[in-house]
Amino acid sequence: MKYVILFCSLAAIVTCFGCHTKPVINKEASLATPVTPLGNIEIFDSSALTAIDSTAKIEFIAGNFNWSEGPVWLAQKQVLLFSDVPENKIFQWKEGDSAKLFLTPSGYTDTVKREGEIGSNGLTLDNNGTLLLCQSGNRVVARLNSSLDAPAPVFTVISANYKGKKFNSPNDLVADKNSNIYFTDPIYGLPQGATDPSRELNFEGVYRINTDGKTQLLIDSISRPNGIALSLDEKILYVASSDDQHPRWYAYKLDDKGAIKSGGILFDGTMAKQKAIVKQGADGMKIDKWGNIFSAGPDGLNIISPDGKLLALIRIYGRRASNCAFNETKDILFITADDMVLKVKLHGI
Repeated sequence: MKYVILFCSLAAIVTCFGCHTKPVINKEASLATPVTPLGNIEIFDSSALTAIDSTAKIEFIAGNFNWSEGPVWLAQKQVLLFSDVPENKIFQWKEGDSAKLFLTPSGYTDTVKREGEIGSNGLTLDNNGTLLLCQSGNRVVARLNSSLDAPAPVFTVISANYKGKKFNSPNDLVADKNSNIYFTDPIYGLPQGATDPSRELNFEGVYRINTDGKTQLLIDSISRPNGIALSLDEKILYVASSDDQHPRWYAYKLDDKGAIKSGGILFDGTMAKQKAIVKQGADGMKIDKWGNIFSAGPDGLNIISPDGKLLALIRIYGRRASNCAFNETKDILFITADDMVLKVKLHGI
């Protein structure tokens, strides 16, 4: 296997443990524009060169967040939205401008103070361009009722429980072309995690909200289900496990009604995790124009082929990548990484 690696200084790299435990980083994290380089591109298979060059630049576009997550691109507005989960806020960024507050509160709307990951996490758009949110604090999947041009914290709850029991903390979601919604529900938003006294479900699930509003449990056997995505033809559901001990990516074939026919582990990142400087499970992901999976995981953004081959790594120095998003032409990749948001230019069509 041929490796093409652009070597850069590793002075900023540190180790962190626990999926949502922020790493201890140097003072550059507090700067408006951190010291470069921010990472490097490592090519493990020549087929990755269709999507990205080993010399692609990792650019800083925004920073000074607590924990950035859930990016989504608004093509009509040419704006990137992303969550700052602990701060209960959504920010927006536009080329040529700095990041600005878009919405608060974003994920917890009660007046009673609570701990844990309270804000919105995963964000996506439905087929009508309406913003959908995983609200960790409220423990629901919700729809923003206000205009994207004049955002206000007014939400409609789409799904709040399974068989009468509250979700743990909805984390990430994706909508298909018919606006059926798939989402993951790990325990990260609960103040005490798996042992939190307010926990009502004894498993961490992957669900589908049908267009009739009914919530269907698809999977209850994955530890720490996190990132979620659909293949380009929407016939395969991808789920990432952010279990730090066993980072894995799963693939499930769907039938015409969106139910799972078959599936299992697509790629086991355990060996990658053992070699990684940042010990991390698999996290948020998106699918590029060739069907490759771009997913946060050990040391940055992993690029995985549809048949489960690790093609490349966008290594991020000293920070945990949490999620990513493409622009509408999928030649720009945005990465949320701890306190920062980054941009990488990919190949065009």
